Amino acid sequence: MRASYLFTSESVSEGHPDKVSDQISDAILDAFLEKDVKLGIADDSLVNTRLGCETLCTTNKIVIAGEGRGQLFRDIHGVSVVDRELISHIARGVVKDIGYDQNGFSYHGADIEVLLHGQSPDIAMGVDAKKKKSGEEEGAGDQGMMFGYACTESEVYEKGSFMPAPIFFAHRILKVLSEKRRNGQLADLQPDAKSQVTVKYVNGAPVGCTKVVVSTQHNEKSRNNKKYSPGLIKEMISTAVESALPKGWMPQKNADFLVNPTGNFVVGGPDGDCGLTGRKIIVDTYGGYAPHGGGAFSGKDPTKVDRSAAYAARYLAKNVVAAGLAERCTIQVAYAIGVADPMSVLVDTHGTGKVDEKKLEKVLPEMFRLTPTNIRRTLKLNRPIYRRTAAYGHFGRAPEKDGGFSWERTDLADALKRAVG
Repeated sequence: MRASYLFTSESVSEGHPDKVSDQISDAILDAFLEKDVKLGIADDSLVNTRLGCETLCTTNKIVIAGEGRGQLFRDIHGVSVVDRELISHIARGVVKDIGYDQNGFSYHGADIEVLLHGQSPDIAMGVDAKKKKSGEEEGAGDQGMMFGYACTESEVYEKGSFMPAPIFFAHRILKVLSEKRRNGQLADLQPDAKSQVTVKYVNGAPVGCTKVVVSTQHNEKSRNNKKYSPGLIKEMISTAVESALPKGWMPQKNADFLVNPTGNFVVGGPDGDCGLTGRKIIVDTYGGYAPHGGGAFSGKDPTKVDRSAAYAARYLAKNVVAAGLAERCTIQVAYAIGVADPMSVLVDTHGTGKVDEKKLEKVLPEMFRLTPTNIRRTLKLNRPIYRRTAAYGHFGRAPEKDGGFSWERTDLADALKRAVG
């Protein structure tokens, strides 16, 4: 990559239609996993949850489909049937929490159809653990390649984040707006919103924003019955947007800060645009700054390497950078369905490494086995920790006490430094 350039990333809020779908899928996954935890079988590879849950949201309609097994299914005459009433209740709770109670999309008014069914035995037989010489191992839930990435760009602004600046600040803008909407400071905003941030790089370092775009859904009129225009919305949110950026980064020219460029954003959310699980994978990861394997995350249990191996690759890449072994690191892993060990592991430090990449490719899998069983057990992924990941990115977040965002830990950094000398 050139030393001086512009790079743009986007984010979407928790009220974006695709993110509504992601959060419903992950809330349902959490409900399955919570049952496993209560029964003490969360780490039992033979009986724990398997789920691939997809959600579609449109005008006052939610469709939940997919396949799985677990404690929310029951066997009726040889057919695996899910608790549809509970699934519907979970979905309504997510929509209510996001803040949708509009004519076109409401937590109480939406019709919900639940089409979840039992997992295919052909998939299950490849994934379920088998006794092997190396011990009990699950096969990968699908074939594919996954990427993890970390860099030092955002460290000056939030220590421990290790994220590219464009996506980091695109997320932060929307999080600030969401907080102010929820606490009443920006009460006339509605849940649906998008941001886009263009960052200027000089000699490889981010130095400021050249463009900031925010589209945010809002009430048609203010509380004093004044109709909102893009100019009024811009005036309303400009201070909040500027507070999300480093000092001096906010574009100074009026034309470089765009708010609701279409001119109006009253009809939004699933009423304005159909939402689907898994359509915001670049928002979920690195904003296009690093590769993505193509598989979505939300609604998938951790035997599905689309999710768990992407978390593991991020975990290893972040520890490489946290150990001071590189300023940037990309890790690729690839799997075959039903096979536990990855087909390949690639480490790329983009010319910033202080250690031979081949050495890292040897040491990293020895320190952290990249099998689905080891990934989910070491990172404790069989816990109800997923709905919180489904908005504002899966990476660059702080590890949480209950195990949420465990892949953001840097606990391997010291051992890694010792291992590579």
